[in-house]
Amino acid sequence: MSGGCKAFHRTNCKKPGNNTHMGDRIHILAGEPPVEVALKRSARARRFTLRVSRSSGQVTLSMPHFARKAEAIAFLDTRAGWVRKHLAASPAPARPEIGGAIPIEGLLRQIVPGTGRSARLVDGRVELPEGQEGPRMAALLKQMARDRLAERSGHHAGVLGRSFGRITLRDTRSRWGSCSAKGDLMYCWRLIMAPPEVLDYVAAHEVAHLVEMNHSPAFWAVCERLCPGYQPHRDWLRRNGAGLLAWRFDRLP
Repeated sequence: MSGGCKAFHRTNCKKPGNNTHMGDRIHILAGEPPVEVALKRSARARRFTLRVSRSSGQVTLSMPHFARKAEAIAFLDTRAGWVRKHLAASPAPARPEIGGAIPIEGLLRQIVPGTGRSARLVDGRVELPEGQEGPRMAALLKQMARDRLAERSGHHAGVLGRSFGRITLRDTRSRWGSCSAKGDLMYCWRLIMAPPEVLDYVAAHEVAHLVEMNHSPAFWAVCERLCPGYQPHRDWLRRNGAGLLAWRFDRLP
């Protein structure tokens, strides 16, 4: 199940007789503020594709190998307003800190000083030891996510009379979950920050792939069986997913 990013395409780039090698990998889009744009050639690309990551704000312009750099820059310049519009709409980065709050299971939880070495959710508040707050908070969220997703995946698989392989948690940026051909399930651990019914929908979605490895009407019928009235939960992720991805949990110097 994908999360995605904003994208703009153009298909009518011209194939030149002689290919011009692109030396620069980063182009600075002029204006206030200047915007770094990653220029990437792709062997599979047949058109220009401009993307703005909803999680990191990274702007990427993919282009065919045969396209000229000058043509790519001209295309980018005509879309400068589009780029800035979507960057402005992206949520600002956030970090867990004592005295602040963080969404867990759809509720804003106050963060208070904690003892020991690990973060804990106690009486609706997060007790967070001082020092390396990001990694400690991430460890708590990952453990909670594993417990909830394992339980909900097992429940839905039981309804279908199917079994799955292993469950893997990752900090993915383009999808909330996936199901492999072997029946292994992968989830983004940030789902624990969403309301429980949203997490449950993603678990149902991926378990449904154990029956239908596609997105056909039959697949969506299985989703409806496992998670009746799932559409509002899909919509919640589309509206609020970028906010979950904006949280930063890396180690500070």
